[in-house]
Amino acid sequence: MTLGPLMIDIQGTTLTQEDRELMAHPLVGAVILFTRNFESVEQLTELVADIRAVRSPPLLVTVDHEGGRVQRFRKGFTVLPSMRLIGREYDLDAAAGKLLARQCGWLMAAELRAVGIDMSFAPCVDLDYGASSVIGDRAFHRDPRVVSELAIAFMGGMREAGMSACAKHYPGHGFVAPDSHVAMPVDRRPLVDIDDDVIPYRRLIDNGLPAIMAAHVVYSDVDDKPAGFSRRWLQNELRGRLGFDGAIFTDDLSMAGASVIGDMPARAKAALAAGCDVLCMANDRKGVLQVVASLTGSGDPLSQVRMARLHGKPGLTREALHASSDWQTCEGAVKGCMERPDLRLNS
Repeated sequence: MTLGPLMIDIQGTTLTQEDRELMAHPLVGAVILFTRNFESVEQLTELVADIRAVRSPPLLVTVDHEGGRVQRFRKGFTVLPSMRLIGREYDLDAAAGKLLARQCGWLMAAELRAVGIDMSFAPCVDLDYGASSVIGDRAFHRDPRVVSELAIAFMGGMREAGMSACAKHYPGHGFVAPDSHVAMPVDRRPLVDIDDDVIPYRRLIDNGLPAIMAAHVVYSDVDDKPAGFSRRWLQNELRGRLGFDGAIFTDDLSMAGASVIGDMPARAKAALAAGCDVLCMANDRKGVLQVVASLTGSGDPLSQVRMARLHGKPGLTREALHASSDWQTCEGAVKGCMERPDLRLNS
């Protein structure tokens, strides 16, 4: 059975019968986990194994586990710094900042791979304009070249640990103040002024970026649809001008920023028509059931290939990981970064 385009959530810490039935549907290809799905490392490991056992090839198991305030699992996992903190390290010492970014990417990915999770939606490469509360300290820096350097290092660490990176939120969510979870952000800048936001994507693509998540933001000078539903952004710009050949994920289709497209089936069809490979549908089981009932076909074969490439590579067991010098070095570096006082001077 091939992997379908739908990425769904599950209700709790174990699989329900409805969860299993949905995951077995040919339109489903991935599962996204949340804090509500986590009680302990042992429980999470068993849950991931149960998800992977539902299908062959197994479903892609994913999570938002960037670091900072977006880290779904904490007890038994290393608490990671925000990306802004890594950016401040870079400002003090560029080489040390890039090393820390690589160590954070490796540590995050290695710990998730040890429990069987395939990928985390990281790094966030939005620019820190100081405008967006939902992005805020999730951004590395205001300078797109610094963001690029740190994101490449972070992605390299993830790759070393056997995990694919997913840069977000294309083409950039940092300039607009509204939160696309609860509102419809509109960025009114002309295309030429958005080029700084796109620089990290260009650099990451040149370095083999496997996946991108599109923003639920309307860039009104370019298209009247949010980027994840826009052929102009996904086909002309991302696939065409930037030459990206990896997987394109939507942000969660249940978010307010996607509501301008219509109901959940309309959102799913519009995202597929625009060129998205994977449709994230979380926190709306009724909407998932509506989409499953309304979509037909088995999906784009090229999208299926792109998804299959995102499965994690074999990693260490938790015991072997914690015994390794790499883990001890990276964990020590992260703890040291988190414990250092903020020495910035007031302006």
